[in-house]
Amino acid sequence: MIVKREIQIRLAAEAGATVVGIAGPSNDAWLAGHGAVPVNYGDDLPARLRAAAQSGLIDALLDFFGGGYVAMAVGDLKVSPDRVDTIADFEAVKRFGVQSKGGADAATAAVLAELAGLVARGRLEVPIAGVFALDDVRDAFRQLELRHTRGKLVLRP
Repeated sequence: MIVKREIQIRLAAEAGATVVGIAGPSNDAWLAGHGAVPVNYGDDLPARLRAAAQSGLIDALLDFFGGGYVAMAVGDLKVSPDRVDTIADFEAVKRFGVQSKGGADAATAAVLAELAGLVARGRLEVPIAGVFALDDVRDAFRQLELRHTRGKLVLRP
């Protein structure tokens, strides 16, 4: 499974998936430390993803970034559209018939209790990339726009 977000990496690894994370070289150690096989952006990405997967097959993709990852998954990697989920590429949802289920779909009391249990047992980390006063929401948004935060941004009232 290919993912691009920290909590989803841990949840997929906790469920027994081999997780392949797409990122730049500066994130390799972090990805490896959180249970993912790092694969860097660049040429021949589909071939390098296949090589990183234990079986040579990519069987699912969670896209939190956009920018053509869904098209790559369905076209180059031959991932079944029902095994692709994006919260960023809504045109791909229409074009390929993939899923677009975000956090609201999983925001149930049962799911939140399960996540809280994983955090309490030290099996899930919720990394905080930065804390901003509510008056500094523009600064937080600027950091978010860089699309390279490693963790959540918190607004403090």
